[in-house]
Amino acid sequence: MKIHEYQAKGLFREAGIPCPEGHLVTSSAAIDELAAKLTPGIWVVKSQIHAGGRGKGRITMAGVDTGGGVRVTKGPEAAIAAARSMLGGTLVTLQTGKAGKQVNRVLVEAGVDIASEFYLAAIIDRETARVAIMASTEGGTEIEEVARTTPEKIHTVRIDPLLGYRSYHGRSLGLKLGFQGDVLKQFDTLVSNLYTLFVGKDCSLAEINPLVLTSQDQLVAIDGKLNFDDNGLYRQGALVALRDVAEEEPLEVEAAEFQLNYIKLDGNIGCLVNGAGLAMATMDIIKAFGGEPANFLDVGGTATPENVARSFRIMLRDKVAGIFVNVFGGIVRCDVVARGLVEALGEVQLEIPLVVRLEGNRKDEAVALLAESGLPIITAENMKDGAMKIVSACQAGN
Repeated sequence: MKIHEYQAKGLFREAGIPCPEGHLVTSSAAIDELAAKLTPGIWVVKSQIHAGGRGKGRITMAGVDTGGGVRVTKGPEAAIAAARSMLGGTLVTLQTGKAGKQVNRVLVEAGVDIASEFYLAAIIDRETARVAIMASTEGGTEIEEVARTTPEKIHTVRIDPLLGYRSYHGRSLGLKLGFQGDVLKQFDTLVSNLYTLFVGKDCSLAEINPLVLTSQDQLVAIDGKLNFDDNGLYRQGALVALRDVAEEEPLEVEAAEFQLNYIKLDGNIGCLVNGAGLAMATMDIIKAFGGEPANFLDVGGTATPENVARSFRIMLRDKVAGIFVNVFGGIVRCDVVARGLVEALGEVQLEIPLVVRLEGNRKDEAVALLAESGLPIITAENMKDGAMKIVSACQAGN
């Protein structure tokens, strides 16, 4: 689960991580009230969406470009004008795609006198089963670019969860960043607080980019990102309340309500599969034969005919050019999947090719059920045969 920057900073402050003064606006009336809250000086106006690259992105309103998604302004009037030109507009960045995302929240934040910028983050290192704390002097730059061009500038310590954070973790990183004296002590405390937040909130990512050192030798997080492990949300009720479903793909939200693992992709061939590994292999083989998968959809090991039918209807609403059902019957019986398909197809007029490959538990019963239905289904002998058939059928339809 992702949250907005302003929400991440709220959690940072609770954890003792310094952040600039900020004001969130979500309406024109709230923008009007800003005048009484802002003082003379520099204000940074930031659109709040679940995507990176906001500063390099562009906002449009009614087809008119109104500026970037993050702007540095001087004085309250300029900050208010920038907020008005963002709220309600559509922000397009490299991560949003051409459609962009509507800006429903704007953060107006006090400027900081920056002396230098750094990168700091906590992630799960799955190879060592430890929390990895990464730091770099290349703050304000995408860490992927740093890793690609100057990997030696990324410094990492790994924390054993049984031992927890120790002061030498933060101090060793701080020394590599060039910190000394009081600043090194600040950094040690900040890293300790970030680790505590990461573990306590079941985070999968806690990132500060950039972490800045001000001219007054104070460390401040001027941008932040927190992602949470969905598997830990059952014990994080307060975090669930921060979820903004308007920022998520509607079909993915609907699927999650019924315990379906659905992720929308950019292709045109829908995939209905049981098991994450088989789903990945199905997407790979579709691409191998020249097709493009439209989704990752794992109906799971406890699928019912109702959930199979619901999955099918979700894919149809995604306007796919064809659908490949690839099921290996183990825990999920093939006849259960077949009944779900028959139920779903009984409600719609199928106008796209549907290829079905079934193997395993109750396969014969499932094949007979599909044959007796009289539905327009193309059967496949195996996964390769199915992938070839659905790609060919979709290409022929174009």
